[in-house]
Amino acid sequence: MKTVFSGIQPSGELHLGNYLGAIRNWVSLQDQYRCIFCIVDYHAITQTYEPKEMSRRVTDMVVDLLALGIDPERSLLFLQSTVPEHTELAWVFNNVIGMGVLERMTQYKDKSEHQPDNVNVGLFTYPVLQAADILLYKAEAVPVGQDQLQHIELARDVARAFNHRFGKVFPECEALMTNLPKLLGLDGKQKMSKSLGNQIPLNVFGNDKAMRKLLAKAVTDSARVTREDPGNPDNCPTVGQMHKAISSPEDNAWVREGCTTAGIGCADCKAKLGDNMNAHFASYVERRAELVANPGRVEEVLAMGAQKARALAQRTMSEVHKKLGLLRPKASA
Repeated sequence: MKTVFSGIQPSGELHLGNYLGAIRNWVSLQDQYRCIFCIVDYHAITQTYEPKEMSRRVTDMVVDLLALGIDPERSLLFLQSTVPEHTELAWVFNNVIGMGVLERMTQYKDKSEHQPDNVNVGLFTYPVLQAADILLYKAEAVPVGQDQLQHIELARDVARAFNHRFGKVFPECEALMTNLPKLLGLDGKQKMSKSLGNQIPLNVFGNDKAMRKLLAKAVTDSARVTREDPGNPDNCPTVGQMHKAISSPEDNAWVREGCTTAGIGCADCKAKLGDNMNAHFASYVERRAELVANPGRVEEVLAMGAQKARALAQRTMSEVHKKLGLLRPKASA
């Protein structure tokens, strides 16, 4: 069985875009691969943040991941900073990859533009740590969207460079493409994002009034100026995509027929979507409540995950140390 690795930054509460773009895919991958999922908190500190908020953000994210179906009995779930071999291997990789390669990384340029007052070295070497995250567990596949392909190619370059210089240790991982469109936010203009305030947080499910109030803000097909105007779900930047991702084929057919003939209004469409999302996330709401009531479960899962991850990581680093020719004195009796 092949090993899959994927990481997610602890932004706190997950939103619908995170779920549809990544987490739902992670859950299904557990049936096909040996899955390793990591909360990459060291990546998160490349951005400006409140230190006192970090532990809460990690806890909230782990609660959501477990409630959505990540199973610690079938997958490895752990916190990056509790496995120091990640940063140790990243330092090794800093010595096999050239500056020019990192300078060409488009995400570094994008992130630098978004935080011009904090263009730190971590932003520049972010892809090297990401390569270490993946290769430390010798992952053969990494589930990614189109915007992460350049980072996967860099991980392949790093593995190739290390193996060529010091000897074979690392596989060249493959991108496991997620076949999901980018989900636009409620504004219908940009990708759903907490920082842009255009998201539907998953923890709003279970509060029907709050959820429907958010959904009411979602931009719909601009061709439907009045209820009598026909529209097209394909031109509905957020609601149409959500229906495709959440609703049944029968409901999607009902939406298409009603929208294109003006048989239903946008309010009717959103009401049906709200019903379907409530049904879809009912089990999540129940499991999340159980986890919130049992905070020790999160610590237990992360401790168990760190222990298992470190065992794998130390095995890889033992190989790396030998290939590098580093002295490892034997412990005295």
